[in-house]
Amino acid sequence: MNAVLDQLVDDENRIIRLFTPPFAKSARDPGYIKSYPPGVGENGGQYTHAATWVVMALAEMDRGDDAWHCFDMLNPINHARDRDQADTYRVEPYVVAADIYGEGQLTGRGGWTWYTGSAGWLYRVAVEGILGIRVKNGRLFVKPALPSNWDGFTADIELPGGNYRISVSKAPDVAGYSVTINDRAVAHPEEGYPVGQ
Repeated sequence: MNAVLDQLVDDENRIIRLFTPPFAKSARDPGYIKSYPPGVGENGGQYTHAATWVVMALAEMDRGDDAWHCFDMLNPINHARDRDQADTYRVEPYVVAADIYGEGQLTGRGGWTWYTGSAGWLYRVAVEGILGIRVKNGRLFVKPALPSNWDGFTADIELPGGNYRISVSKAPDVAGYSVTINDRAVAHPEEGYPVGQ
């Protein structure tokens, strides 16, 4: 993941490239991807669907600061914070774009809004990756990968069989977090909390 952060995460343009450099002239044909101009779509730009998995991988590695940094880059509102950014992005700042161009004069322009599974994946990496909230086999698991400047969070979720209030806070004097669900301390978060009972 260090190589991804070093080579594919472009802080200047606030994109996470699928790969670099883009295909421009190649003796071998890599397929349809070469039909896009360099930096457009999957050809060396940001393919947001894949970029969300970068965030999930960082969260799984408990690299909360890196996960949040990359999530923040994917959040569409952060591509239109002022008039110049909005003029560059040129798509709705309240919709996740399927791709963001990464080369030449089109760098930073969004594409394919309203037509992507990326929004669902961005939601999942926020809830399941950064907040660490997952339900599996009738148990609620909370394993956050929060940025270091967060003290914790509270989330109210509704699941079949009941409502749950999750509170996560930095554990005093130790690494990690304390977790409560419906005001009950979860001593062993790795075992999960039974739901629907």
